[in-house]
Amino acid sequence: MPDTSRPTSRTASRWAGIPPTVFAEMSSLAVRTGSVNLGQGFPDEDGPAGLLEAAAEAIRGGANQYAPGRGVPALREALVEHQRRHYGIELDPDTQVTVTTGCTEAIAAALMGLVEPGDEGVLLEPYYDSYTAMLQACGAARRPVTLRAPDFRLDPEALRAAVTPRTRFVLLNTPHNPTGTVLTEAELRAVAEVAVEHDLTVITDEVYEHLVFPDAGTDPDAPDGVRRHVPLSTLPGMAERTLTLSSVGKSYSVTGWKVGWATGPAPLVDALVAAKQWLTYTSGSPFQPAVAHALRELPDEPRRLRDALQGKRDLLVDGLAGAGLPVTTTPAGTYFATSDVSHLGWDDGLAFCLALPERAGVVAIPTQMFHDDPHGAGRHLVRWAFCKREEVLTEAVERLASADLAR
Repeated sequence: MPDTSRPTSRTASRWAGIPPTVFAEMSSLAVRTGSVNLGQGFPDEDGPAGLLEAAAEAIRGGANQYAPGRGVPALREALVEHQRRHYGIELDPDTQVTVTTGCTEAIAAALMGLVEPGDEGVLLEPYYDSYTAMLQACGAARRPVTLRAPDFRLDPEALRAAVTPRTRFVLLNTPHNPTGTVLTEAELRAVAEVAVEHDLTVITDEVYEHLVFPDAGTDPDAPDGVRRHVPLSTLPGMAERTLTLSSVGKSYSVTGWKVGWATGPAPLVDALVAAKQWLTYTSGSPFQPAVAHALRELPDEPRRLRDALQGKRDLLVDGLAGAGLPVTTTPAGTYFATSDVSHLGWDDGLAFCLALPERAGVVAIPTQMFHDDPHGAGRHLVRWAFCKREEVLTEAVERLASADLAR
């Protein structure tokens, strides 16, 4: 007789209670229903032709076997030049840079390499869902600091209150997904002060670093008064305690290439590599020299993409307002805008998003999935992606405007 007392699931307990990523769920819903997908944040246009041709040349030239575990030298050197050119950061390409399989692997390897079971980490809520999955897998506890609608600003006092004697690290994301917030220098200084005071390591996810819009607003603490992305590692006392993560996918519209990187002090990079070597070891061999080419020879592409995205953002923001779904605040960066659907009678963003394909033929992402408490601050919020062709965005807002969205 079979042993019916044993659970049918064979999934390890470290993954218990973690649902499938909401991005896959909602993208599958879009395919099944023929809906316009404004959920998952990937472009529907390829990156620049010069970048694609560089990858093709690398394939034809034989760059098809294992690359060095830390990445091909040309890319590591290009990343050193990138950090110096944009931020004045000096790095050793051999000890302070490593290439990863996208930023998602960089996050996983950083946490697996640096975090002990029982450690606590402070992170901004709402947060990218891989953060929670990997923290649970590592046996670490979350200490969320909530960015609240409508403006999604960081509260320094809430940040301080989140730190306990067991807190060991901060996992910071700016420009911020899903809210589109770009932290100001004052907000970043608050993070730095807490990190130095409590001797915390900081892991920063900066994948949207080049997608901050020219009209993002003012920053009275910036030298020229302009709000822009500032790497936390450039603030006093932070270079030695910050592991910076980013990738090529967002800045050059090649999200499927999964080429990311980590930079920072050698001990932190080494800790990430200690885990990464047993995950993928290496990947994307022909893509790595192509990315090096893009960083060196196509440095204006992220600026061109940013400017195009600003126009798409405005198209979507205006269209959402016309459809009765005004955004809480115009995003300063990233791919994303947020609407509050409570005025339409919806007390649950997930229910709204599940009903939306049938009502309007559009898919969005419920922000509550990025909160610890799905009935808390994010329960009425919905995230829309505007990294799509203008005709796709136009079709989506026309569908929304013609639909009955009230509950």
